[in-house]
Amino acid sequence: MKTELRFTETNAASDSKGRTWGLEGGLFWWLVGGVGVAITVFFVLLVMIKTSLLTAFLAALVPLGICLAYIFGFRQGKPPGYDRDCFEHWFSAGGFAPEVQTIRSPKHPLVENRL
Repeated sequence: MKTELRFTETNAASDSKGRTWGLEGGLFWWLVGGVGVAITVFFVLLVMIKTSLLTAFLAALVPLGICLAYIFGFRQGKPPGYDRDCFEHWFSAGGFAPEVQTIRSPKHPLVENRL
């Protein structure tokens, strides 16, 4: 009877990139960047340009809102590359599948053009 244990190496831990504050993988850094830009915009408008507190606060919400919309609209819970596919579809009018390219074969000289 064998009493030794057999160890098999698995890669189960390498499938997940982890979670921080409920955000998958490196999305936490997008949030930190958005908060950093929002704070910078707030203080530049309030201290350097001397706008009102409400104006500076509302303007600072814009980059934070864009960042949150990107995180929760295009990355959180979506497959990898979903954001790139959406932007490519919107800006180049391509689809989510490889484009079919028709190969133009040379026509026989005796074939008539049918249009």
